[in-house]
Amino acid sequence: MRPSRTQTLAMTIDEKVRKTLAELGVTDAAGVEALFGEVRAAMEQERSSLVSHGASSEAERDRLSKSLRDRWLARQNGLLANIDERWLKTSPKELKPSVGKSFNGLRQAAAALEMDALVKGVGLKIPTKVAAVDAAEIRGAGLRDLTLPGYCRPLGSLHPVTQMQREIEQIFLNLGFRIEDGPEIESVYYNFDALNIPESHPSRDDWDTLYINAQTVLRTHTSPVQIRAMEKYGAPLYIIIPGKCYRHDNPDASHTPMFHQIEGLAIDSDITFADLKGTLDFFAKKLFGEKIHTRFQPSFFPFTEPSGEVAISCIFCGGEGCRVCKESGWIEVMGCGMVHPQVLHNGGIDPEKYSGWAFGLGVDRYAMMKYDINDIQLLFQSDVRFLEQF
Repeated sequence: MRPSRTQTLAMTIDEKVRKTLAELGVTDAAGVEALFGEVRAAMEQERSSLVSHGASSEAERDRLSKSLRDRWLARQNGLLANIDERWLKTSPKELKPSVGKSFNGLRQAAAALEMDALVKGVGLKIPTKVAAVDAAEIRGAGLRDLTLPGYCRPLGSLHPVTQMQREIEQIFLNLGFRIEDGPEIESVYYNFDALNIPESHPSRDDWDTLYINAQTVLRTHTSPVQIRAMEKYGAPLYIIIPGKCYRHDNPDASHTPMFHQIEGLAIDSDITFADLKGTLDFFAKKLFGEKIHTRFQPSFFPFTEPSGEVAISCIFCGGEGCRVCKESGWIEVMGCGMVHPQVLHNGGIDPEKYSGWAFGLGVDRYAMMKYDINDIQLLFQSDVRFLEQF
């Protein structure tokens, strides 16, 4: 039996995340927003309480920080994991966009509960016996001025790749997409077969792909998550998929065996190539400026048909021609296309009823363009002299 409003209001957050939205009586977007607002308020209250109380030692600070982090972010039985299972995955189709958007916002806010962030925020209390030390003892110990500033650890900053990834994510979150992720160690089926990539395709060769065994690889792109998301959610579906990928590349100024990719996937009824072009043109202008132009030209990918390459007018010369764009005035920035009907079928979606489009881009190369970095290896060498510029 559904609880009354009074009973629902009396529930704790822990009790609510163990119930579905239907069991909580949440039936519209306003209810979803209010419920997630309550969760965010509780999360911030617990974080603020820990920060304001502080800890008496580094060991206690680490223990308390880990306890709060695990309570909210643990993969098993953490509050966010329960929300994912009971609110997001079981929500009705009409509430999915609202729940997905609210859940993504909650996950971003939950970054403040990661260990590094908590440890930085929780101060250490000065023991009473130190505060009561006699002035003569202080002078005898050579501590002549308690007003001297304490030791200050320099604050770090987000890695340029992380900054670039979050900027891209925010554009698509504002368009109603949600973030999805998946395993980096992937099966051959999800990485190749389900994406309509035949055994004869050169990307499946040992010289291109890092194999763990005959049926397991380090994923070469984030595309396997497309199939996993189709199987999990069905259609309609609007997601972006950020993450690490791996290929058998020799490191040089423009290649690295590990890199970051973001893919986008939109599946719905009556989706056309015009929707794809309009979305990617909007994205390019939001990221690089309103003066940017986009160009689409035919290409081939096994998992899309038709397929295309997207280029933008050179951000360095304004399309006039320079060394970076090889005097062409254009820079190729991503691949895209309409999702192949066989891929939709492999994901459990009827290609007669639904269509979709997808794109894929390299986050590292976008960061190189935005920050004018000429060697991709600089992003992965952990040189503080380089990273502190960002």
